[in-house]
Order: sequence, then structure tokens, then C-alpha cells
Amino acid sequence: MFWAKWVFRGALVLFVLGFLHYTLPQHDIVRITNTYNRLTTVGAENSWAYSNPDTGTAESTTTRDIRFIEAVYENGSPMVYRNEDTGWIWPPYFKYDSSNLQAAAGNLKSTAEAPKWVVVTHYGWRLPILSIYPNAVSVRLASGPDERIIPYVSIIVILFLIFLVVMIRRMWAQFWERTVEPAAANMGEAFDSAEAQASGFWGKIKRLFGAK
Repeated sequence: MFWAKWVFRGALVLFVLGFLHYTLPQHDIVRITNTYNRLTTVGAENSWAYSNPDTGTAESTTTRDIRFIEAVYENGSPMVYRNEDTGWIWPPYFKYDSSNLQAAAGNLKSTAEAPKWVVVTHYGWRLPILSIYPNAVSVRLASGPDERIIPYVSIIVILFLIFLVVMIRRMWAQFWERTVEPAAANMGEAFDSAEAQASGFWGKIKRLFGAK
């Protein structure tokens, strides 16, 4: 039981960390090489990683016309982003300007000989085996490939969640101390009293019938 409790806690922590890593904004410094639209098949195994088709263009529930942005890191590693509206669904980026973002990304394309380094803010993961792409939220010119970016939004959200967890733990501890423990003590006293009364009652019955 001890190991089961810790395995459950570990799985819960990993789930929360994975959820935050997927949802919170991340920043890549890349060189944009291409932008295009492509009909993409969205199946049951990866539909959770794509936006609601009602907020973007869609051919059907399985084949969607999705915008993509191809890029390259300074070390030459490729990266591909999708560019979809998020609408009012989760995650709450309220993005409705994917067409404008595609135009801005296309305007920032550059070559290896004359690179333009761009900061791409996105959320999500790149999982080639499931054809999953991070969703680009914004693009802007970077001062260079080594620009330092401080993730203020992620820091604020994480600090708020830590504060929320601490407050919930304190409220639960106070509730337990002020409500649950006194109720348990009262139940224990009532049980002891009932047990004593029952013992006295059966003692009288035994004496009445001369039982030893």
C-alpha cells in the first residue's frame, strides 16, 4: 500500500508537469525557411493535439487545411510549427489571427547566407511519430541566435499554482483540525459511552438470571 501511494503521487506529479509543459508558452529562436498550407489527416491518435476545426478551416472532421511554418535552429536542427486558431477553447491563448501570423512568418523567411533570427512563441510538442506539431502563437525578430528570453508568463503561472496549492493545503489542514478531528473525537467518546452502557446492561441481565 505504501508503494502504491507513492506510485500514484509520482504519476500525478508527472501528469501535472507534462500538462504544464505542453500548455505553457515556450520560445524558440529559429530561422524561418518556409510557410505553406497542407491538407492534413487528423486521426483519433492525434486529434487532441489539434485545435477545434470550427475555429479554423476544415475540409472534414479527419482532413484539415492547416498552415505550417518550417524553421531551422542555429545548430541546423529542423523544426515545424502548425499555425491554427485556438478560439475560446483550451489552452486559453484566444488566438484568432493565424492568417496574419502566417503572413508575418512568410515575411521573415531568410536563407542560411543571410539569416534573420526569429523568436517563435508556441505551445505544445513536436512528436513526429504521431504527426503532432507545436502551435505557433506569435513571431518576432530576435536580436540574434543567442538572445536571452525570460519566460515571465510561465513563471507567474507556476508561482500562482504553487501559492494555490499551499493555500489549499493550509485550508484542508485547518478544516481537518477544526472539523474532522473534533467530530472523530466525539464519535469515539460516543462509542465508548455506548460500549460502557451496553456492558452495564448485559451485566445486569447476567445478574438477573444468575449468570456468572
